Amino acid sequence: MSVYKKMINESVAAARSVYGVIKKKRGGPFKIADCKPYVDAVNGMKPGEGQSKEIFDLHVKSVNAHYDILMGLTDTIRPEDDPFVEHYQTPPILEILYAEDPAFKASMWKFIDALGANKALIGLEAVRRYGGMYGLTCVVDFAFSCGSVPNLVNRILLGLDIPKSHKRTILSSKSWGMNTSYGLGGAFRAALEAGKTAAEAEQAELDMLQFVYREPVAAQNQLMATHNLGGHGPHSSFDTAKYMAQYKEKMKPFILAALKAGVHPANIVTVPAYCVGDIGHHIAQSAFNMFKDDMVFGIYEAVLDVFENTLRRGLEQDAYKGPYDVLAVATGAPACGTAYILWLDSFTVPMVVDLFTKRFHNYAAMNPKRGEADDLHNADFIDIMLRGEQILDIVPIGKGGKIKGIKVDLSPIDNHEVITNPQRYTYPACAITQRFAALMSLSDFPCYLTPECVTATLMTNAIALSPDKPGSPVRGCKNCAVTSLIKRNVPYVKGFLAGNKGYCNWDTAV
Repeated sequence: MSVYKKMINESVAAARSVYGVIKKKRGGPFKIADCKPYVDAVNGMKPGEGQSKEIFDLHVKSVNAHYDILMGLTDTIRPEDDPFVEHYQTPPILEILYAEDPAFKASMWKFIDALGANKALIGLEAVRRYGGMYGLTCVVDFAFSCGSVPNLVNRILLGLDIPKSHKRTILSSKSWGMNTSYGLGGAFRAALEAGKTAAEAEQAELDMLQFVYREPVAAQNQLMATHNLGGHGPHSSFDTAKYMAQYKEKMKPFILAALKAGVHPANIVTVPAYCVGDIGHHIAQSAFNMFKDDMVFGIYEAVLDVFENTLRRGLEQDAYKGPYDVLAVATGAPACGTAYILWLDSFTVPMVVDLFTKRFHNYAAMNPKRGEADDLHNADFIDIMLRGEQILDIVPIGKGGKIKGIKVDLSPIDNHEVITNPQRYTYPACAITQRFAALMSLSDFPCYLTPECVTATLMTNAIALSPDKPGSPVRGCKNCAVTSLIKRNVPYVKGFLAGNKGYCNWDTAV
């Protein structure tokens, strides 16, 4: 079996396991045990020829540890706590690295000191986020977009005298790796809105950022003990301290084995975190509630078919020349399908980007206390839409575009009983906005349009082929939708921190 076929089989198995649970359980109550089919799918992942066993262990053992620990701590997770289940892995792993690698710990402490030396820069970025200067942002981005943690961290690391491998590990730990749930600007915003001075708010921000890196487990426990999502009070679904203590114990042997095998530490802090989110987050009460709507579920179902059909068509055509070709098709095909659904209701991506951008600035004015991640998924959604429309535009409208020479199969959308009959889900004679309305529901939770379990599975396969090279963040331009269509971040910006790519700095990544 080729590595490409194996990658596709494993990613499809992961995606189908999540879909199967949601199809069966949507509208009903969520239990942790509902996630077992996903665990079973992950346990089918095996290293192929030339792939690192240690990388696969970081992924597979993490998913099993996550599931087993949660099964021992709770039977369910309330929606207010489920966004954070991917944030309890990197903190314990970092603390293992601190204990096992004194040189890395020394570099981290130099970085923590450098945060203090860059207080003005941190304050500037916090002010820009608070005031909405950057518009929609992915605060904990997987790349280097403006207003994101990786963007800021990269700037500070550039001039720091520590080994490059340590720089890359620190950078990766708060991008694809998720070192706590903290988002840049949160402490600054809270202090200002509590009546503190700007100077006091700047200090609060610095203190929090240093805390996150110095004591990641304690910081995450504090964040969960003080969050108030939806006004329903702090984390209550399970004991987060017990979770992280157990996770550290279960994963330590595999962290040490990866270090011994020469796996880049940037991959060690990344691979175990991104793969666990389907347990208690993508398979969760919030998802079961959202997918009660038949049109929303129908879009998920059809787009998943577009994804699988197109991937397998690429195998038939022998189109894949590298592992990242598979990833490009796996994410591009469903993006194309999603944009196609948008077109069915006569909306275009520029319309949606304009709508979301205007909405963001009004939202920022109305909600100065907003969460740092409030707009994160809206930004993801319009990025997906922009990419999908660009693929569609390759050939005449309605004929479907191509990725890596593979024609995207849009027939699952054209043949879907729900999507093609919106008149059954509203006033029948005026059913011209129902598909758009369903897409707006998914715009807050787009993890099913380009499934995260697919990206995690394919990234693990790709990283396992080059375990000594950091797999994250993405060292390239994201072609952000707002940047591309509203031109808020072109190379002609004149503010402090402007570079060749505007305020983004992917071109100078450490």
